[in-house]
Amino acid sequence: MPRVSEEHLERRRQQILDAAEVCFAHKGFHATSMQDVFAESGLSAGAVYRYFKSKDELVMALATDAMHLLGGVLDEAIHRDPLPTPAELVATLTTEIARLSERTGRVRLAPQAWALGVTNDNVKPFVSTAIGTIRARWAEYAERMRAAGWLPPDADTEAVAKALIGILPGFMLQHLLLGDTTPDDLARGLNVILPDYRRIAESHE
Repeated sequence: MPRVSEEHLERRRQQILDAAEVCFAHKGFHATSMQDVFAESGLSAGAVYRYFKSKDELVMALATDAMHLLGGVLDEAIHRDPLPTPAELVATLTTEIARLSERTGRVRLAPQAWALGVTNDNVKPFVSTAIGTIRARWAEYAERMRAAGWLPPDADTEAVAKALIGILPGFMLQHLLLGDTTPDDLARGLNVILPDYRRIAESHE
């Protein structure tokens, strides 16, 4: 397929996703109809259905895009040298979440996608895969913590990942619903309750 055609298809796909994002943000997943998406996008039903066969497919695409955005930030951060502490890493991620929640509705729609994944068998595999991918990156970070001497040699890095991943949804819900929780709040809180990993490692040298 010629390159120009691929670019055109991607622009059209993005146009539809942008329209769905606006509709979902204003009305929620359940109240939004495909007709709403047609109207917002300015495209015919046939044009939209060429890319997305149902509202579920739109939800899955938006949720996947949001997780890719955050996954990329997490992947870059966990490979920094020196290794960021959990508080530093969470500060990086929550700062990006706060920025994206202002610039794009996809991050703001994440809690709705999670809820839909619990009740909709069509959406659940995509949401589960997206979350599993993020958790795998946290597990990689935990392995780097263990290699740096921040965790015991026999530390269960999978369990650490399962604990750490829970921080981000908690921040997101507080940031979006309460409006009084900032990335700095979370970083300061974690610095209080978590040990000074770098000092621990130095003391063992």
